[in-house]
Amino acid sequence: MATELWFTEVVNKALGPATTAVLEKLGIHPAHPGSPINDAVAMEILVVLLLILFFLAVRATLSVDKPSSLQHLVEIGQGFVEEQARGVIGHHYERYIPYAMTVGFFILLSNLLGLVPGFESPTANPSVPLGCAVLTFIYYHYHGIRHHGAHYYKQFVGPVWALAPLMVLIEVVSHLARILSLTVRLYANMFAGDLVTMAFFSLVPVVVPVIFLGLHLGVALVQTFIFVMLTLVYLGLAVSEEH
Repeated sequence: MATELWFTEVVNKALGPATTAVLEKLGIHPAHPGSPINDAVAMEILVVLLLILFFLAVRATLSVDKPSSLQHLVEIGQGFVEEQARGVIGHHYERYIPYAMTVGFFILLSNLLGLVPGFESPTANPSVPLGCAVLTFIYYHYHGIRHHGAHYYKQFVGPVWALAPLMVLIEVVSHLARILSLTVRLYANMFAGDLVTMAFFSLVPVVVPVIFLGLHLGVALVQTFIFVMLTLVYLGLAVSEEH
């Protein structure tokens, strides 16, 4: 078994036996019953805990007259996402902001976690970006059906009924490709960023790695922006009347 991160060991000591028991009841037998939780899942748990603490701190310091720096930070992020959603989705964009903000904060913190010694980016594991991509896939289809009702199928058959079977095949492949695109883009960039940073830290532990840490920070921000923007684009296509 590969060496666990220290936080993973803590999580396995606290939740490992219960997790193994639940998995075995579902017919799943972990390869390591004593440590069923891997590093990626442990890092996700840490990200969720940090986000809960962050937003509790924001909630505790909310003020109209004297907003805190944390409140300013969240308002800037929300304002940016709202501006993008207004331009991409248009009418009734407000209802989609909570999901876009949630997935954005989760991915951003997951990307940045790899910059902290002793931790790693959960998004550098393919299962985490895949989970985010599948959730986004379900979310925009749900809102497409919610918005259009039974007429949502028209987005898949096209305007010419004779070509409907071909269009359905193309659309299904296209939508499934969105999951692959979201997953591979995020995973590949974060995995490469973590790999390059660790390589240069081991070869030249002074000065040079700082440059790659800055590069990693830039990649983390850009990949979060791309994921959120593609989520908004897919939502816009799903609820668009013209489409």
